Amino acid sequence: MATSTDKKKVATPKLKATKTPTNKPEKMVGKPAPKPSARPVSKPAKAPEPVVIEAELKKKELLDLVVVRSGIKKKDAKPVVEAMLAVLGETIASGRELNLQPLGKLRINRTQIKDNGKVIICKLRQSKAAAERANPSLAPVSAKV
Repeated sequence: MATSTDKKKVATPKLKATKTPTNKPEKMVGKPAPKPSARPVSKPAKAPEPVVIEAELKKKELLDLVVVRSGIKKKDAKPVVEAMLAVLGETIASGRELNLQPLGKLRINRTQIKDNGKVIICKLRQSKAAAERANPSLAPVSAKV
């Protein structure tokens, strides 16, 4: 056996550099290049159904609703509705809490005096029954067998 004085090189495994995929189309002979694929669009999470808030209730519309619900004449209902609104406004302005079911319980959180008037921050809490009567779509679903 012949020995060589040359040192043998030990082959160490080399890691191959991997190329990141690109969106460049590959060239194909005789066929048109494929279009780059668009990124898959992920569907957004289903958002809760928004609460529809209609335009504000004006005094005229309130009066019309009261007339329809009560069945009395508009000329008889108008002074009563206006007096009730005046009493409610004075009570809230004085800082008193209101507990008027089915409207709910109104509590004054804080007030701020501004140049153009007084800002009153309130919290109104309604019972579940009153809230369900006002908006039946918010009522909990019960399984009927």
